[in-house]
Order: sequence, then C-alpha cells, then structure tokens
Amino acid sequence: MSNDTHGNDNEEGAMNVKDFVPNLPDGVGDLSEVLLKADAIPWREKTLKGLHEKVLWRDEDSGSSIALIRFEKGVGIPSPHSHASNQFMFCLEGKYEYTKTGVTLNPGSFYWNPKGHVHGPTMAHEETIVLEMYDGPHYPQRPDWYESDEDMR
Repeated sequence: MSNDTHGNDNEEGAMNVKDFVPNLPDGVGDLSEVLLKADAIPWREKTLKGLHEKVLWRDEDSGSSIALIRFEKGVGIPSPHSHASNQFMFCLEGKYEYTKTGVTLNPGSFYWNPKGHVHGPTMAHEETIVLEMYDGPHYPQRPDWYESDEDMR
C-alpha cells in the first residue's frame, strides 16, 4: 500500500488520512484503516482561552467530526447557544457542568444535545477532557466567543 502523503498512487480503497485529520505527525499518508495515537497529536488552542482540541476525524463535506476537547479548570462556554447538528460528548476525565440546568458530566458520562436545542453556558470545575462528536456542522454561525472560523468546525 502506498504511503504517499500527497494522495498520489493510491491503491484502490486507500485514502489520504491527512485529508480528514489535521495536525498529524509526518509519515502518515494513504491508509485503508486508521489507528491514531492521540498522545502523538498536539493540542490546538482555540481562540477561547483555555479551550483546546485534538481533531481525530472530520468530513469536510458534511461537517461531521470527532475530537478530543480539553477545558482548563474554570473555563467554559460563556453563553447559551445551539448547534446545527446533533452534539455528542463522552466525558473521559474531569467535571463539566451546564450551569443553567445543573447537568454535569463526570468520567463515564455520555451527553447528547439534539440539533437546535439551546444549552449553556458551561463551566469546567476541574480540567476536563471529553470526546466530542457532531453528525454535521457544529454551529449555524460563528459564536461570538470565537475569533476564528476554524474554531467553530
């Protein structure tokens, strides 16, 4: 199988994983199956200070994505908002609260916020890491707490 990171000379069924996962280490190219070592992917700080992500997969056509999200202690989403698709989160570590409703994610909690449902604001009571998944685009428009369109993807 080709390991060409430019997408040339693919074998049938292979894909260039860098088309779906930004910030991968060098040497990762065309694959039929993908195994990522999340520790090898650097955290990217978003423009909301204290919020970081590791994108594990993204479909540019649909906007669907899977990412690890890390909230530093005391950081959260500052205002109520809705999403343009279903949002799913599985809490790996920490304590993350939707402060208006008191819904709190702890390790092992699974959270689903249906498309269009307003929720938030939120607060991480300790450093928190969640696996976050969207089945389409994240937001109908860029929230005011982000300064970059990249942060809303």
